[in-house]
Amino acid sequence: MSLFWRIFGLNAVVLGTATALLLWAPVTVSVPVLLTEAVILVCGLVVMLVANAALLRWGLSPLDRLTRLMTTVDLLRPGQRPVAEGRGEVAELIRTFNAMLDRLEAERAASSARVLLAQEAERRRIAQELHDEVGQSMTAILLALERAAVEAAGPLRGELRQIQEITRGSLDEVSRLVRRLRPGVLDDLGLVSALTSLTNDFATHAGLRVRRRFDSELPALERETELVLYRVVQESLTNVARHADATQVDVSLCRSGDAVELSVVDDGRGTAATCEGAGIRGMRERALLIGAAFDIAPASRAGTRVRLTVPVPGSSPDHV
Repeated sequence: MSLFWRIFGLNAVVLGTATALLLWAPVTVSVPVLLTEAVILVCGLVVMLVANAALLRWGLSPLDRLTRLMTTVDLLRPGQRPVAEGRGEVAELIRTFNAMLDRLEAERAASSARVLLAQEAERRRIAQELHDEVGQSMTAILLALERAAVEAAGPLRGELRQIQEITRGSLDEVSRLVRRLRPGVLDDLGLVSALTSLTNDFATHAGLRVRRRFDSELPALERETELVLYRVVQESLTNVARHADATQVDVSLCRSGDAVELSVVDDGRGTAATCEGAGIRGMRERALLIGAAFDIAPASRAGTRVRLTVPVPGSSPDHV
């Protein structure tokens, strides 16, 4: 039944019932209208309006549910779908809306993948230029300062040594930026070694205690998946350093059934789930890129917990 005929039928039922009551009920209307007759008519009108409103609410409730979902749907949280029941216009509208969401989520995932891959390529290019151009130039400056300091007189030698230390510190900072932009250790030594190096570097520069727990026998993961895990840890630690006001961070990477679960938990002041900035939304996009489940919530005691659950293709609980 179409929406038009459903509404028409509901109103016809209400009006037909009211007409039948007027025809067969022993009620008459005097001229002028008596008080008791007026009360009966008003009560009948109220009952008719209430019945009509209740039936219309029941008939249009699928549209209300669809409207509420349309105001809250987020393409970075896939899977939100209203249930389409029956064959009417409302059910067809819900099915069309679900198909549109499927298409939009697929297009969003594809566009996010292109953007993230282009971003990683740009990071590699910048890291290569920093290493080849800036790094080599600063190394040449260090060698020239070393030669000049050996040949210089006493007072000038001290100043040259000081400039040499400043240059060496800048070169170390450039090397750290190169590692952040392009984690070469991830390609050379694997995910666990890369995360260990990342957390050690973070603990040194942020002054926070980092506790690690990595399973010794993790399943083999694709290079793209390992890069997403690395970037999520990197962004989570950056958020901890900037916003959490924490003293300790726990980073764990464990096998959980037929998935690998990454967890980053701090003991800071926590964060509101609704206040998601570009960093958190970027982590959600990276999770969608590899089909992982991303969750950020308050920790059990204090602080914030970031969790990424990555399914392992072709695995089963028997392999745990």
